[in-house]
Parts: sequence; C-alpha cells; structure tokens
Amino acid sequence: MDTRKGAVIMKTISGRYPWALAVLLAAVGLGHGAAAGEETTITAFMTWQGQGRTFQTGPKEAEFIGAIVGPVYTETDKGPIASGLMECPASLTIGLQDGRQTGTGRCLITGKDGSHIYAEVNCKGVYMIGCDGDLKFTGGTGRFAGISGGGPVIIRSNQRQIVSTSEGSVGEQGTGILYMRQLHYKLP
Repeated sequence: MDTRKGAVIMKTISGRYPWALAVLLAAVGLGHGAAAGEETTITAFMTWQGQGRTFQTGPKEAEFIGAIVGPVYTETDKGPIASGLMECPASLTIGLQDGRQTGTGRCLITGKDGSHIYAEVNCKGVYMIGCDGDLKFTGGTGRFAGISGGGPVIIRSNQRQIVSTSEGSVGEQGTGILYMRQLHYKLP
C-alpha cells in the first residue's frame, strides 16, 4: 500500500473512530497484543464526560447515580497515546453537611478487536472536587480473559452543570479526569 494512502486512511479512522485505533494500550502495554503470562505496570488516564441525577436520600445524605464515559490514554516517553474507550456506571453517596463522598463504579474497557476488560472502582473524597481510591480488574473476554491486577485511581471533576430539577432530585452533567498511576496487570 502507498504510505501516503495509508496515512490518509489512518487519519480518517482516528478522526471518526478513536477507540478503534489502539488495542487498549492502557491494559496491554504500548501497541503490542496481549501475550500469555504478560505482567507490567503502566500509567493511564481517562478524560470523561458524565451525567446522572442526584437524589436526596436522607436528611443529611444524597445519592448520585449516573455514568462517565471517555477515551483512555496511556502515557509514553513521547506523550499520551489514545488507547481505548472506558464506560463506568457509578454511584456516589454524598454527605450534605460535610461534602464527603464515597463512590463505586463498574467499568467496561473495550479494545479494538472487541475484547473487553471489566473493572471495579472504589473511592473516597469530597463532592465536586473528586476522590482517591483503587481500580481492580475483575475479568475480561477474548485476549483479556483472566486479566488480574489494578492500582490506585484519582478521579477529579473540573466542571459541573445542573441540567434539570425536580422535587427531591437534580440532573447533572460534568467533565473530569480519571488518573490511573501505577496500574499493574497480569495475564495468565
């Protein structure tokens, strides 16, 4: 194939289908397929957009139910590289007097070939600022079958917009980053 034609095709694919370009580098290293017995530690991040609803669930407590979705990038010596797509339905319990929150989420990370990685996220922090916690791989399909590992996670919000209100609940939209420093994984 003519290299110029290949570059045009790759640019078109990356512009329209960014998740299809990489093979989930956040979980398999930098550009190579997942190999049996592979074990490594990487740094990755997700830039997310989220939406959901916050319900008052008690006199001093509220519950956010929603989801965050966005591309995942892997840090390299040459800068971040697009690596996959991550989707996380999540819930946050929020203290209305002190703003403390505890959050849980279950995530799906999709690779180019359709293989999946499943993960759980748990964190504690301050509402509208973010939280710190852990991400744990809980399984996978295809070449990620049997994946294990995890690492620390930092989740930060940088924007919030109230989109609708009703008695007892508020609709919200926001953006932020989910940072996975020292993300360790192992394949059987």
